[in-house]
Amino acid sequence: MTAQTSQTSPAGIPLPIVKFNRWLLLGSISLSIAINQPLITSALFALLLPAVVFGRRGSLIFLVGSKLFAKRNLTAETEDAGLMRFNNSIALILLGLAQVAFIAGLPLAGWILSGFVAVAASIALSGFCFGCFLYYQFNIQRYKLFGQAGRKCEVKEEGQAGAEHN
Repeated sequence: MTAQTSQTSPAGIPLPIVKFNRWLLLGSISLSIAINQPLITSALFALLLPAVVFGRRGSLIFLVGSKLFAKRNLTAETEDAGLMRFNNSIALILLGLAQVAFIAGLPLAGWILSGFVAVAASIALSGFCFGCFLYYQFNIQRYKLFGQAGRKCEVKEEGQAGAEHN
């Protein structure tokens, strides 16, 4: 499953920025593992936290990516901002748990948790977004449990296509 994309949407995140985010996660975690420096994963945690809490307004990655890829972003396909936030939330949780493991004196657990983020980023870069799959499954289960409260569907008169949502 690939990321949910649309042609160009002002509410979406341009794919060059999405890929920049994935490469940054993969590269930083790989470097931190290679040099055995958990502070790099702490820096990633600090970088993702405002992005998850405030969305693109708080994302340094979005700001830098907007400047670096300004021309490509104008015509690039986009990914749903909610999906990007969901994926970053998963990375933030795993990196946060890794920080707890490092502080607790369990470096192997910290590296494994950090490694999950790097593996997910590398898989997403090769075409399958595991976070997107989880997002889709989460929404299906949420719909099964709670339905679509407050929305009803009315069929339009004959000759009019589609349905109207109130």
